[in-house]
Amino acid sequence: MSRLITYYGDDFTGSTDVMEALASHGVKTVLFTKVPSAAQLAPFKDYEAIGLAGTSRSQTPDWMDTHLPGVFAWLNTLDGRFCHYKVCSTFDSSPKVGSIGRATEIGLKVFNQQRAALVVGAPQLKRYTFAGHLFAGYQGKTYRIDRHPVMSVHPVTPMDETDVLRHLARQTAAQVDLLDVHDAATQKAAGEALLNLKPDSLPFMVGSSGVEYALMSAMSKKRDAHFAAVAAVAQMLVISGSVSPTTERQIKFAAENGFSVLPADALSLAKGDASSILTQARTLMSEGKSPLIYSASGPSSDQGEALKAIPKGRETLSKTLGSIARKLISEFKLKRLVIAGGDTSSHALGELDIYALTTRFPLVETPGSPLCLARSASPDFDGLEVAMKGGQVGGDDYFVRLKNGLN
Repeated sequence: MSRLITYYGDDFTGSTDVMEALASHGVKTVLFTKVPSAAQLAPFKDYEAIGLAGTSRSQTPDWMDTHLPGVFAWLNTLDGRFCHYKVCSTFDSSPKVGSIGRATEIGLKVFNQQRAALVVGAPQLKRYTFAGHLFAGYQGKTYRIDRHPVMSVHPVTPMDETDVLRHLARQTAAQVDLLDVHDAATQKAAGEALLNLKPDSLPFMVGSSGVEYALMSAMSKKRDAHFAAVAAVAQMLVISGSVSPTTERQIKFAAENGFSVLPADALSLAKGDASSILTQARTLMSEGKSPLIYSASGPSSDQGEALKAIPKGRETLSKTLGSIARKLISEFKLKRLVIAGGDTSSHALGELDIYALTTRFPLVETPGSPLCLARSASPDFDGLEVAMKGGQVGGDDYFVRLKNGLN
């Protein structure tokens, strides 16, 4: 069959963001955590959208050279009208880490294209491009991306350039056509432009979930899909590697509303040591409590320089949090997990025996952070409800709402 779209997300939270944008408009979408086997793909062969969640946002260009050609080649076999390399709507990247430019070069080569369309703006996420410059909302205000309180001081890829094409030119000479999106009218126009692209600019394109929102607008698809209400759970686990002040507020709110917060030493986690925090979490779980394990609480707690001194320190930190989650979910038969932090989610979920996700319940108030339903060969993880959120996504009550149920 001919599908509407296939996509690769450069991190897991961004990948579920795309899935939510499509599924909430009635487009049947599945997200795989790795290239699936034929048996794993078979139940989803009639889906209009198929995604693959990745980690390229936190990887080097050399890593991309090794891994992305095969990924794009596999996506090409799925016969999508569009193939989307999904990047964060804040466009944070650099020539050395998460290079959107290098990924674009690889995609153009695999799909034998000269140019690629680029859509970054997504008003649903409070991301706007105007005259080629990127703006993002935060705490009720809108900032140029180079003055954004979070993204301008991102610990790995701080944004110091508002001009999207100038920023991209630091990473590549590849030819892209940026479509401005700053309101409903320009979003629809961008979608119409995508639908009318010439064959030499298809199927590969680059952008945020603004690509999907633009297509849904131009195709006049409304948010009318039905999702069953989500019941409250007695216990829920949260793991967080985010240093965002948004997550800091969410941790504080959770501590005041029933969660048992457990600060974990980031450097110990980065060395693969989870023994102490796992023991504490097990005790809390056996008492019927809901642990929230976090390695940082706000930008001031980030141990960036010390983590850089540990080979693959941030990646190992995230994987260690994931291994903690794996043990606790299996031992206590947990049914709901939340992971905070984009890079954290990418590496932590990889520690769980989950091969695919579908949308369980979209969060209309905080798009980009849906509750997902896991597919797994293991009964411990099959049917697990998982939410992954970027550091600056969600209201202060995000964790509490997910524990208390959604409707």
